[in-house]
Amino acid sequence: MAGRAADSTVLAGARVVLPTGTVEDGRVTVESTRISGTAPEDARVVDLTGHWVVPGFVDMHNHGGGGASFTSGTADEVLDGIRTHREHGTTTLVGSMVTGEMDFLVRQAGILSELVEQGDLAGLHFEGPFISPCRKGAHSEQLLRYPDPADVRRLVEAGRGTARMVTLATELPGGIDSVRLLADLGVIAAIGHTDATYAQTVEAIEAGATVATHLFNAMPPIAHREPGPITALLEDDRITVELINDGTHLHSAVLELAYRHKGAGRVALITDAMDAAGFGDGEYQLGPLAVEVRDGVARLVEGGSIAGSTLTLDTAFRRAVTIDRIPVEDVVRSISANPARLLGVDDRVGSLEPGKDADLVVLDEDFVLAGVMRKGEWIIEPKTS
Repeated sequence: MAGRAADSTVLAGARVVLPTGTVEDGRVTVESTRISGTAPEDARVVDLTGHWVVPGFVDMHNHGGGGASFTSGTADEVLDGIRTHREHGTTTLVGSMVTGEMDFLVRQAGILSELVEQGDLAGLHFEGPFISPCRKGAHSEQLLRYPDPADVRRLVEAGRGTARMVTLATELPGGIDSVRLLADLGVIAAIGHTDATYAQTVEAIEAGATVATHLFNAMPPIAHREPGPITALLEDDRITVELINDGTHLHSAVLELAYRHKGAGRVALITDAMDAAGFGDGEYQLGPLAVEVRDGVARLVEGGSIAGSTLTLDTAFRRAVTIDRIPVEDVVRSISANPARLLGVDDRVGSLEPGKDADLVVLDEDFVLAGVMRKGEWIIEPKTS
């Protein structure tokens, strides 16, 4: 049952994951829309014994869900997609767009920026069209273009101050200049869908790139004489790496490798979700390309390339803990605190601290989602005895 929590609510008895570690038999006090450091005597108490309470999830790379595409959907359709992900614990969400005609992307950026301004999205991410045709994945090759700084600036300005990230193949003509431009504009330059060499990737990092778009996917693998972009991205502490932990994009051993080399403070778990997330198998469109989703795996109808994911972050969290054996505290950093920091919203979300928004997720002892609260309002209210 959804609804507003009482003005003062104490969530008691759970294992609470704080920035300083996990507190057994912990308490989180919610005052209206925010987390409070104290509770009045008449506060409502919710007994969450046997559960975990963690910060609301922050997804910095998401193309849609609930049957709605952030690249082509109307405002109402995008809101449906946002609601779907909120029901799976993602209380802060960036709207990502795939490659399209420039004029089309400019128009869609206008629609999404309004949703940012009213608080439904945390920003915009352009994944394309400035990517390599050699590593295009589920992007239309006919619509790809070099990352000319003038075009990059045009897309960023179309977001009216809401653009948070642009994915680039930085080895292409204009790539390094575009990285410098984005850094100057305060927008994340993300290296992805790239065919860059090790040296070219190092150059892009030195120019100001700070994120690796879905590391390992859509880039050359590591070779003993050609270390490639993955090696450069793993070894540099200035880079945070996105990982899609759905069991399809990455093997568990590769996920562990990334955590081991980057440390939990430089990993961001993302969904890279498309329309089918939370909606089911069937036929979909990803930009102009036809996609078939079968058994939860999205692939292009033509060519069979993986086309984003149908992942939700509650599944990514549970898999990271129960299958990949990543410590809960590290998963919380990767799925909440780190993306919040990168997006510049960590003063409001990403951790359970007094003064921040009351955005939180309740998980049962098996790490299955049992409740979601956003700004003090239950989206999914946990069942208590």
